Amino acid sequence: MSARALLSMTGDLGAEPVAYTELAGRIRVLIADGRVAVGTRLPSERELAVLAGRSRTTIVATYQALRDSGHLVSRQGSGSRATLPHLADISKRPGRAVNFAGSVPPPVDGLRELIAETTTDLPDITTFPGFDLLGNDALREAIADRYTQRGPPTSPDQIIVTTGGQHAIALTAQTLIQRTDTALVESPTYPHAYEAFQRAGARMIASPVTTDGWDIPHLVATIQQSRPVLAYLIPDFHNPTGASMHPEDRARVVHAARTAGTTLVIDEAPADLNIDRPWDDGPFARHATRDATWNGSGIITLGSLSKSIWSGLRIGWIRADEAVIRRLVQARPAGDLGTPPIEQLIGERVVRRLDELVIGRRRFLHEHRTVLTESLNRRLPQWTTPWPDGGLSMWVQLDHPGSSALTSICRARGMSLIAGPKFSIDGSLERFLRLPFTSPIADLDAGVELLADAWAHLDANARTAHERLPASAI
Repeated sequence: MSARALLSMTGDLGAEPVAYTELAGRIRVLIADGRVAVGTRLPSERELAVLAGRSRTTIVATYQALRDSGHLVSRQGSGSRATLPHLADISKRPGRAVNFAGSVPPPVDGLRELIAETTTDLPDITTFPGFDLLGNDALREAIADRYTQRGPPTSPDQIIVTTGGQHAIALTAQTLIQRTDTALVESPTYPHAYEAFQRAGARMIASPVTTDGWDIPHLVATIQQSRPVLAYLIPDFHNPTGASMHPEDRARVVHAARTAGTTLVIDEAPADLNIDRPWDDGPFARHATRDATWNGSGIITLGSLSKSIWSGLRIGWIRADEAVIRRLVQARPAGDLGTPPIEQLIGERVVRRLDELVIGRRRFLHEHRTVLTESLNRRLPQWTTPWPDGGLSMWVQLDHPGSSALTSICRARGMSLIAGPKFSIDGSLERFLRLPFTSPIADLDAGVELLADAWAHLDANARTAHERLPASAI
């Protein structure tokens, strides 16, 4: 792997005294994620130092830190190659891992009873088509009715049922994007979304969003100037920041997209995860006019039951103009041939009772958000802890860059964690960390304790390394 290729994945680094810990941490994450394959020969220290614009001492310290952690093996004559820590090291980890990587809440109260009720009344399932590219008629009607009740008039012909929300994103990308098309995403954003667009061949551009919301002038200007084929947005309880876009800003974005010929792909999978937001603007699509068409003036809405109800209920959907639905149906067989009929039968009953079922989910999220916030404020008061009014996680700001290095330390100690740069398309966001509050309460507190210990260890190592670096490297 060339130095240029490696640095394109690691992103910008901080000041020289901490650059080596940041770079080592990011390379560990790349190796653990498989983006740098085991056995890959990394660039020489000299080559990497020149291209990165860093001192040779800093890169030497980086490679030594990687060797110490078991992520690099160096042999004279064959260079330095990526590896993973020995299996013997894994046995030293705690027996029960803490999961701070996935935002996966337990099933909502009442789901088990509803599944039992559905299976008791189950019709002859073999009468359903084996290959169903559109989805169960009753489920599509239930989804359409829900949209109509909440704002935009919708018919079942505007709905296609997918196998979860991620399938909805991937199918949309596969259908609408041609190689070298431009796609706009937020920064940060849901990682598997931009990965789907990249896989479809899109050239990615980004517009910023923080826990305080969107830079609407920047977003509108970027749409108008770059004219992307599509713009992927999460306007309700944004993943990962938790922000919600105000109604007047939604209208401005719709107008800008219509003018630029950009299709808005609106991910509303988190929309039913309101904890205590005092307002509800309804579906984003209500801001579209009646004459919207698929070619860039319309809105495509993605929905899912995985976050609001249960991750094991793989039911998602796409709401779009009928012309878009026809294109999606034509493209779908390349990826799958339909959503399982039993899950769709359950899904239809869930959608009809969704408002009732999410009441318990909101109570759960309210309690767990409080526990995680109090634990962070107690053990890591130097971090900036937001108070999201919905969603499944919080976008925490660290007191200095080090998200990738922290993730590597925590992984070695038995806790899964996702570094901030994973949520960007350019390797930035080292000062941020997404922390879901969906784990059991005992795990939340234990996880923060582990985080605090790992962060203190990282700070101590950075101070020691700074003291050891020669003046030429500072």
